[in-house]
Amino acid sequence: MLNWTMSAIYGLQPKEVWWAASDLGWVVGHSYICYGPLLHGNTTILYEGKPVGTPDAGAFFRVLAEHGVAALFTAPTAIRAIRQQDPEATLGKQYSLARFRTLFVAGERCDVDTLEWCKKIFKVPVLDHWWQTETGSPITASCIGLGNSVTPPPGQTGRLVPGYNVMILDDNEQLVKANTLGNIVVKLPLAPGAFLGLWRNEALYKELYFQKFPGYYDTMDAGYMDEDGYLYVMSRVDDVINIAGHRISAGAIEEAILSHNAVADCAVVGHEDSLKGHVPLALCVLRNDVNTEEEKLKEEIIQRVREDIGPVAAFRKALFVKQIPKTRSGKIPRSALSSLVNGKPYQISPTIEDPAAFKHVEDVLKMKLK
Repeated sequence: MLNWTMSAIYGLQPKEVWWAASDLGWVVGHSYICYGPLLHGNTTILYEGKPVGTPDAGAFFRVLAEHGVAALFTAPTAIRAIRQQDPEATLGKQYSLARFRTLFVAGERCDVDTLEWCKKIFKVPVLDHWWQTETGSPITASCIGLGNSVTPPPGQTGRLVPGYNVMILDDNEQLVKANTLGNIVVKLPLAPGAFLGLWRNEALYKELYFQKFPGYYDTMDAGYMDEDGYLYVMSRVDDVINIAGHRISAGAIEEAILSHNAVADCAVVGHEDSLKGHVPLALCVLRNDVNTEEEKLKEEIIQRVREDIGPVAAFRKALFVKQIPKTRSGKIPRSALSSLVNGKPYQISPTIEDPAAFKHVEDVLKMKLK
C-alpha cells in the first residue's frame, strides 16, 4: 500500500528526492520517512531541525534547495511558524527551488489563508490530504499520480483514495445531505495497511472504533462532503462547540480568524457560558511585523468571524498570546486547553513540544479574561 501511494497519491518517480518533515516517532515518520519512500526507490530526508530557529525561517527552503527535493510533506503548523517569523519569506527567496514541484500538508486542518500563502511563496501546487495514525496512509487526497486535479477547491482534503468508502452520518446513524456537518465514518472493511487492533486490548479496539456506528470505522472527526465528492474535515467530533443549541466547528472559526492578515496562528475552544452553554474563545498569535493595537485587532477579528460564520457563533472573546501549546506533530491539545480556559485541572501530554506554553496561556487568561 505504501509503495503504491508514493506514485498514485504523491506523484513521485523512483530515484526522486522526497521529504516528509516529521519524526520517526510519529506515523508519518514510519510510513513516509522510512517505509514508503524506500520501498518505492526514493531518496528520503530525515531532518532533525525545526521550520524556524534552526537557525532561522529559511531552514526548509535551504533543505529543499540543497537536496533537490521534488515533493515535501509537512504540517500546516510548520508553515504558519515560517510565515509568522518571515511573512514575505525573505530568507527563503535566496534559495533556488528548481526541482521542487509539489507541497503536501496534513496532520491538522489547513486554513485557506495558509494554503494561499504557500502557493504564493513556493509557486507549486499545495495539496491538503487527510488520514489518521490508525490508517497508516491517506484516506482522502488529490491522487495526482492517478490524474486528479492539482487545483482542487480551497478548504478540501481531497477525494476518496481507492480502498476507502467514506460517509457522513448524523448521531442517529443516518446519512446527511451534501455540505452538512456530521460524523465522518468509513464503511467496513478498511483499506489494506490500516490497523488491525490495539496492543493487548481487543475489547477497547472494538468499543472505541466500531461500537457507535456498527458496520463503520468511527474516525471521530467531524466534517462534510460536497456534491463533487470532496471531503472537508473541520475538527475532531469533540471540538464541535455547542452554542445555544447550534453546533459550530472550532476549525471553521479558526479559519475565519486566520484569514485576518495580522494573525499567524490561533486555537479556538469552548468557554463555559451561563446563558448559551458555551461560547468560543480564541487564542491568537500575531505575526512578528504587526504593530496595530490589540483592542483594534480584536474588534476586526470579531467582525471577521461575524461576517464569515454569522452572529450565531456568538464570538466575542479573543486573547493574544505569544505561543499556543502544540504537540510535536502540530496538533492543538484541545481537551487540555479547554480545561485550562474553564479553570479546570488539566494534564500536559508528554507529546507537547513546549510545556511552558501552557503556563504562558494561563498567565494571559488570569490577566485578560474577565
